Amino acid sequence: MDNTLLDRHFPRYTDHAPLVPVWNLTPDLPGAFHRFFDTSPLSPSGRFLAVTRYEPERLPEPGEAATVVLVDLQTGTSRAVWESRGWDTQLGAQAQWGADDSQLFFNDMDPADWQPFGICYNPLDDTHRRLQGTIYMASPDGRQVISPCLLRTGLTQAGYGVLAPPEHVPLNHGAAGDDGIYLADSDGGPRRLLISFADLVAALPGLPASETGDFYGFHLKYNPQGTRIMLVLRWKPRDGGRLQNNVVTLSADGTEPHVAIPHTVWTVKGGHHPNWQPDGEHVMMNLNTQGEGMRFIQALHDGSDYREMHPDILGSGHPTLHPDGRHILTDAYQHESMTHEDGSTPIRWADLHTGEVKEIVRARTRPLFKGAKSERRVDPHPAWDFDYRYAVFNACPQGKRAVFLADLAGLLD
Repeated sequence: MDNTLLDRHFPRYTDHAPLVPVWNLTPDLPGAFHRFFDTSPLSPSGRFLAVTRYEPERLPEPGEAATVVLVDLQTGTSRAVWESRGWDTQLGAQAQWGADDSQLFFNDMDPADWQPFGICYNPLDDTHRRLQGTIYMASPDGRQVISPCLLRTGLTQAGYGVLAPPEHVPLNHGAAGDDGIYLADSDGGPRRLLISFADLVAALPGLPASETGDFYGFHLKYNPQGTRIMLVLRWKPRDGGRLQNNVVTLSADGTEPHVAIPHTVWTVKGGHHPNWQPDGEHVMMNLNTQGEGMRFIQALHDGSDYREMHPDILGSGHPTLHPDGRHILTDAYQHESMTHEDGSTPIRWADLHTGEVKEIVRARTRPLFKGAKSERRVDPHPAWDFDYRYAVFNACPQGKRAVFLADLAGLLD
């Protein structure tokens, strides 16, 4: 990627005097947003940006399409590559990259039967193939995709999964034997159930009771090496009480399940947004360990080596650890203490060696419309590129959603 070309094709973002160079990559694509903080919206070569676009400032109806758009950072041009009905308002169509620029993954759905499916699209020759499974995350080598049931995902939190009429959304009872983690090959091979919730819960003592609540899958992600999987396993009580969240890890073949962060820690203390660390063995997340606000914590995939990463650095948002093991990149929610009164939130840069935290970018994330359940809130979701130099984030400086790129090379130097 060439900053000179970026300056030629995209306007600089200068509000609130960023500490790093920042560009608006979608100035002519209002309503664009990228997926999440654990996958790069930039292609492996750095040439393309993939986003989902839905411009109306309202909640979509089931079957209403959003557009998967590809932005060429070399030429400054953009093109719509797919009209998807397999999306929701927070993670879009799950647009993300595989092993190289020939693999762009995203979801679609046919309203004729309301069954979602994945697409593997090749931007280099404009070809595609339909997958038998859906996409929450592709393996680092691009050979497989994993997913919870995206029809059921919205049952535990609005804005995630795919939008379908309620009568087409299956319900679980207890730990279902026919729902769990699904896996499919990216060459179009059959979808299979890697492990059911029934088998997973049976292997993990200490989870909530299946007699009084139902298990659903939420966030699901490969580690950077593709050797392990993390699942946010949710238990939804039937009496309308509080959701119970567990961070569960498994080997990529579905064996060796462990609870890395149990609900007795997550729910009791309060926390959010677990993620893999670069070593592929540890997880991290925000957790209110001291009862005085969030801290970044880590644990080994089996739940051992649990500790605060720094006692004095406040946690927030969607954190990722740089491969240098020293720096955390994250954002903040509108309700968190580092948010400003004008509706702007920071992109934060935390140094685990010194305890210093810098606000490297500040941008408005208060949207014109957020929905009754905040389904259309704007989360920055700062995500690294494949080389861990650039970070991409969402914001809405004038109220319209857009996607931005920040060059963090100066901070890393």
